[in-house]
Amino acid sequence: MNPDLAIIEPQKGKRDPELPLSAVLIFTPQDLGFAISLLREQVAGLMKIYLTEVHAGTSGDVRLVVAGPMLGAPQAVLVLEKLIALGVRRVVALGWCGSLQPHVRIGDVVVPQGALSEEGTSVHYPIMVERPGPTLDLARHLERALVAKGVDVHEGLVWSTDAPYRETVGKVQEYQRQGILAVDMEVSALFTLAHFRGIDLAAVLAVSDELHDLAWRHGFREPRFKQNREILCRVVLETFHQMASRH
Repeated sequence: MNPDLAIIEPQKGKRDPELPLSAVLIFTPQDLGFAISLLREQVAGLMKIYLTEVHAGTSGDVRLVVAGPMLGAPQAVLVLEKLIALGVRRVVALGWCGSLQPHVRIGDVVVPQGALSEEGTSVHYPIMVERPGPTLDLARHLERALVAKGVDVHEGLVWSTDAPYRETVGKVQEYQRQGILAVDMEVSALFTLAHFRGIDLAAVLAVSDELHDLAWRHGFREPRFKQNREILCRVVLETFHQMASRH
């Protein structure tokens, strides 16, 4: 028997619904509520995956699900594994991040092109890529759409950690030197799972706070941060409709 064979695989239960191909993962409850309000033909509370709610609706003429909230790599991967088992194949993950670079400011948006993993989930998914990245056409569409809305967008690497209270001076300085743009908790694991399962996935992160000068400055109440998160939610939902209409 193959020693790498998983004993438990995600699967569809008898009472689980068939899900559409497209899904949005939203990490924070604040953005989840706003995104749900934008859906047409809502089916609120379609199901729960442990602590995460799954809602259904349409954007344009595309049916999709919105799932959230979730915190950290283990929960995000657990939720996405189940969504994949129920039929999801194209995903955008939407969350927040902390800036490591002076030019990446609160209210800006980072579209990760790869991720350095310091979370404990990715290592359990063997893939042949050292730093997996997004599905490029999906990430590029999101970047162009955000720029067209006047949002300051940055593309590059992020650092995903399990320990936000251990973002140390030494690590921040080293990752600044490497040109890493921001820190989050989920993206590296989601990129890894997407490669492992063969699905399309991109991520977009609103910059909520800054660490680049080795002091913590948060912008949770700044109007620009709130405004651009709302733009982000709209753009993500519109993306599925716009990309479907091209085919």
